[in-house]
Amino acid sequence: MKIDKLSFQIAGQLLDGRKSYREIAQELSVAENTVRSRINKMQADGVMDIVGRLDIEKLPGHTIVYTGVRLSERDLFSKCQELSELKGVISSAVVTGRFDIILTLLLREGFGLLEFYSNEMSKVDGILSVESFVVYKGTRMMAPYILDPDTLPE
Repeated sequence: MKIDKLSFQIAGQLLDGRKSYREIAQELSVAENTVRSRINKMQADGVMDIVGRLDIEKLPGHTIVYTGVRLSERDLFSKCQELSELKGVISSAVVTGRFDIILTLLLREGFGLLEFYSNEMSKVDGILSVESFVVYKGTRMMAPYILDPDTLPE
């Protein structure tokens, strides 16, 4: 799918997650069906995902951690994909610099950094070293809630 100016404008309108297709269409002076079909097409093509995001700063016992990963092998993209499927991983990216991959993690009481390294990261072969950066205070730390809510401590 070619992402044109209108598609970007529609995506920008969705920053207000409660705005209807009709309101977006009126704002952009296009037909409501155009908005609906563009959004459906972008979702089908994997260009857009509409999800609820939470401000992690406002969730007691939760934190965001960035983890740099150095690998012993050069198949970075398959390792990046493998790491992205671990519990607690919001996103993973192949990067330049001293790390091969950067992970963004969502951790909480009962599933912290120790549990992530022991129970999840240990499943992945070829890791030379990791370095973690715990976010103590951030702004706009919005993320989808990817952890199982049924396992929250009481």
